[in-house]
Amino acid sequence: MGEFAAEVRLRLSEAYASLEAARANGDLYLAEARTLDIEDLRRIASRHDIEVPCTP
Repeated sequence: MGEFAAEVRLRLSEAYASLEAARANGDLYLAEARTLDIEDLRRIASRHDIEVPCTP
């Protein structure tokens, strides 16, 4: 599960970075899309007992 967990964590990190950039640029659509991505990834992590930080 090591590679899977690492991939989930990497994708979460990228999604958080993209969310921050979208907010900084005032791109509300992209910010909403990234928020949904983050929720999905956190749900996947939870289902597979992958620990992820509460915030980036």
